[in-house]
Amino acid sequence: MLKRRKKSPLCDDPQHWAFHLCRDWVRLTRDMAGLSIKPGAGFGRLVLTVRPKIFRQLGPISATREHSKEGIMPIRSGPILILAFFCTWISGAALAFETKAQAAYVLDHESGTVLLAKQADVALPPASMSKLMTLFLAFEALRDGRLRWDERLPVSTHAMSYGGSTMFLDTTDRVTVEDLIRGIIVLSGNDACVVIAEALSLDGTEAGFAAMMTDRAKDLGMENSVFDNSNGWPDINHRMSMKDLAILAQHLITEFPEQYTMFSETEFGFDGRAPSNTRNRNPLLTLGIGADGLKTGHTAEAGYGLVGSAQQGERRVIFVLTGLQSQQERAEEAERIVTWAFRQFTSKTLSQPGEALAQAAVWMGSSRNVGLSLDGAPKILIPVTGGQEITSKVVYDGPLQAPIAKGDQVAELVISVPGLPETRLPLVAAQSVTRGGFLPRLRTAALVLLRKVNGGLSGT
Repeated sequence: MLKRRKKSPLCDDPQHWAFHLCRDWVRLTRDMAGLSIKPGAGFGRLVLTVRPKIFRQLGPISATREHSKEGIMPIRSGPILILAFFCTWISGAALAFETKAQAAYVLDHESGTVLLAKQADVALPPASMSKLMTLFLAFEALRDGRLRWDERLPVSTHAMSYGGSTMFLDTTDRVTVEDLIRGIIVLSGNDACVVIAEALSLDGTEAGFAAMMTDRAKDLGMENSVFDNSNGWPDINHRMSMKDLAILAQHLITEFPEQYTMFSETEFGFDGRAPSNTRNRNPLLTLGIGADGLKTGHTAEAGYGLVGSAQQGERRVIFVLTGLQSQQERAEEAERIVTWAFRQFTSKTLSQPGEALAQAAVWMGSSRNVGLSLDGAPKILIPVTGGQEITSKVVYDGPLQAPIAKGDQVAELVISVPGLPETRLPLVAAQSVTRGGFLPRLRTAALVLLRKVNGGLSGT
């Protein structure tokens, strides 16, 4: 009995025929050249010179392609493509700020740009500035319903025993949470902190609350903070970095905008029992420079410090400094920092929502490229003086693999401004790209194969 002959795949269907022909051609050439094909192979590091909208003057766009020493990028790791924008802004690096503070940190609140960092990650004695952590936990408890503003809390012997700046509470008092919080913010009451701490602590002790403070600080990204008490009383195991204090200030401003207004209050008399301690120690609140919080601190060990914030127009600056020699030096240095931060830098919108900043190559897609746009309309901070070059680059692992959905994060925009840390912003696909059909996929395979063969034969 004769066996039925298997139908050749090259007989009827032209696409099937082309596929097998291409497959055999690729296999043959691969065997000859000792190469294999993977997405992204054959591309070097791409540098595309352009001028983004906020920087550019109209001009031509040029492109170059850089290759590794072997002529092509390593096959086993997809290359990182970089589209670099080289641009000049008619402004440049602001003069570096020299501060008398032992440690300092200055942050632009909206953009997250660090304007100044001096020993910012060093864990130092924070003095009363650490009371901001007690306030943060109290605000969370109020938000969650574990405390009420009108709730009256008892004063323990331990709370009454604290000296320094206090509300002069005693064990006969039952004080509302609202008065206690104002007493901490305006009067820097050590005793008020302990009353709040004992009310919220799992075991009813200040030490238990300090452990809660340390744990919560880690959750907030405060990596160099550890607490031994609720009010910053000097202790070798009570430390915070200036960066951590700025992170904490950001959370207070962002998460509790209504409560934050309390930090701008300049006076709180409580019940009149301490007429010598009624005024807010923040020296900037009455200067008309936009200062509206947060907290001072002072001990012999820590020196004079301040966590502050100021807003002018749409910009807000957060600053932290410590280790100054006197109240006057603290006031002068804080004002200098605020003035410098607002006058030496300006905020610019990078692009409009959905506007493509660059094109990224796509592998095996219905389109060879996809537009890259920023998510929203973020702003960057740039110096207002000088004439330095600002550069930006788009970095992505490429070519990108289809399919790609509109809005997928596929790249990163890295902006370098002289005198400032790099700014990194996510870039998303401006439109969707589906997988390509047979012909686009065949064309892509052929182009990559030719690049590999040419590279192998030339020995470059």
